[in-house]
Amino acid sequence: HYSSPFDDRSVEFANESGMSMLDFGLCVAIRSALAQGAEDGFHEIQKIFDLDYRYKSSTELVTFIDNHDMPRFQSLNADPEMLKVAIALIMTCRGIPCIYYGTEQYLHDDTNGGNDPYNRPMMENWDTDTEIYGIVRRLSGLRRLNTAISMGSQWQKYLTPDVYCYVRRYRESMCFVALNRGEAVTLDAVETELPDGEHTCIVTHNKFEVKDGKIHGLHLDTRGVIVLSHVGDRVKAQTIVRAQINGVQTQPGETIVVIGDCPELGNWDIAKAYPLEYINSNTWFGEIPFNESAGKLISYKYALLREGQSPLRENLTPRRWVIASEGTVKWRDTWATGRES
Repeated sequence: HYSSPFDDRSVEFANESGMSMLDFGLCVAIRSALAQGAEDGFHEIQKIFDLDYRYKSSTELVTFIDNHDMPRFQSLNADPEMLKVAIALIMTCRGIPCIYYGTEQYLHDDTNGGNDPYNRPMMENWDTDTEIYGIVRRLSGLRRLNTAISMGSQWQKYLTPDVYCYVRRYRESMCFVALNRGEAVTLDAVETELPDGEHTCIVTHNKFEVKDGKIHGLHLDTRGVIVLSHVGDRVKAQTIVRAQINGVQTQPGETIVVIGDCPELGNWDIAKAYPLEYINSNTWFGEIPFNESAGKLISYKYALLREGQSPLRENLTPRRWVIASEGTVKWRDTWATGRES
């Protein structure tokens, strides 16, 4: 029985066990849409992302296209170009990608449909010049460089069974991805959210002009992949707290902020509160820099800023935390409901 966002017990495990899990729901959708040519295509994949709100930390799900318990992707579809599309997807979509050994060498043995044990052959090649090896290497580097990919929200910008475009966004960093499982196609205009000017594709090194945030006449080759990146400033501090809050419903234009009794959180002044980033309808997240208060006990709570209305603060006594003297720390909190405090 595979886990999926449609399965309540899977969601409960991911949310309550204290550890993340393999995103089988996405794996099944990718294999269906890309390896097996399902009629709905990328719509099947988007349906999985549409349920990300069910998880507390969808950005921490482990994404994959195959593993040791199923036929390899290329046993379902040997086309190396389709493998490229699938790998580009899991290397740039939300989650933590896990690539099965040998994928970068196009390793597969289709005996008995590629089922166990033929999905576990010995490595034959160690070629660092294959196209897929180069793509994995470049996109791995991009993940480390661009925090939008590892931590940000994901916004679908263009969707048909054959073509999928989306944007990853975190603070000032963006990544625009366009994928094509079908024949070559040109799209009239696609919203990228990238700054205007020329951008170079990480995968192909082709250049694309962005005007008013859009690419006009976006050409995608057969089984084409485009990845464009814009990296903003990273949060730097002695201690960085990665704060995440679930369970608060927000409307467009509203913002979740963190307030507290230290200078980094505005000394309880809501006008100086630290804003978080929208990830999905169940998750807000942000990296909060602590220098002055590193190593000290602080109190904090979350608040909802609403235009034209007074802020809504969590209904609880302040949360207390000793900030580590250095390094990176996680807060995982759930909005305290009840009457406004």
